[in-house]
Amino acid sequence: MTTSAVSSRSALQEACAVAGFDAVDAEPVRIAENEIWRLPNQHAIVRIARPGQWEAAVREVRVARWLADNDVPAVDALPVDQPVKAADRPVTFWKELPPHKNGTVLDVVNLLKRLHPLPIPEFPLGRLDPFVRIAERIDAAATLSEDDRDWLRRRHVELSEQWAKRPAGLPECVVHGDAWVGNVARTDAGPLLMDFERVSVGPPEWDLVSTAVKMTTTGAVSAAEYAEFCSLYGADVTQWKGYELLAGTRELRMASYAAQHAATRPEWRAEAQYRIDCLRGRTAPRPWHWTGIM
Repeated sequence: MTTSAVSSRSALQEACAVAGFDAVDAEPVRIAENEIWRLPNQHAIVRIARPGQWEAAVREVRVARWLADNDVPAVDALPVDQPVKAADRPVTFWKELPPHKNGTVLDVVNLLKRLHPLPIPEFPLGRLDPFVRIAERIDAAATLSEDDRDWLRRRHVELSEQWAKRPAGLPECVVHGDAWVGNVARTDAGPLLMDFERVSVGPPEWDLVSTAVKMTTTGAVSAAEYAEFCSLYGADVTQWKGYELLAGTRELRMASYAAQHAATRPEWRAEAQYRIDCLRGRTAPRPWHWTGIM
């Protein structure tokens, strides 16, 4: 077991003891930026967030319960007093999903159509920050050259300045913040929305751009799939004059995420460098074919 997994298990055991769960048979699901464990005999999933993310964890639980109250299909926060603090990290507890796979593009748009019209809740959500953790990710990208990291920092500043004076678009609403097929679970009963770490108030275009860049930037979504997505939602974000700004920001997020984790995961280094090379014009024009990182 890696050092990270050992540290995560220690936090898991402490949190489970406080919340009334048994961590003896816990199984790691994913040890990454957030650490996910499964309690197989209790049908529970435990999510261990980074230090300093207490308010975000509180918000995630509130959002899950708010979605349930508003009949939006989503993962359920378990009915325990949570989050729990363990090893100075917020820990949350979730109902384990039945067998499932990633959702589809159409699942994403159908869930967004149920989320975006909802009135903004009374509890604080905060404003959307599309640049959250980008600076930290660039600083941590030790496998990149300093020239590449300096370029990413300049791109970050450029996009941040543009974001501050972005053009008007659709009315602001509650946005998921990271609305892609990986954050939708398709079960036999239908699709469920999950991962509420970035839920906030902001332009709905930010949720739409995640699918749009899969067509224009990475080629993972076909033109026909995207046309159906737009038809169902009733808007095409690629036709909005702020699209290049939002697409550029998503690309920067995707590239910096890969670069950060390439520092500790050698198998990701080639992909991380390729994404930087694409952004810097060292490869063929879009769409690029970026390999998914798990």
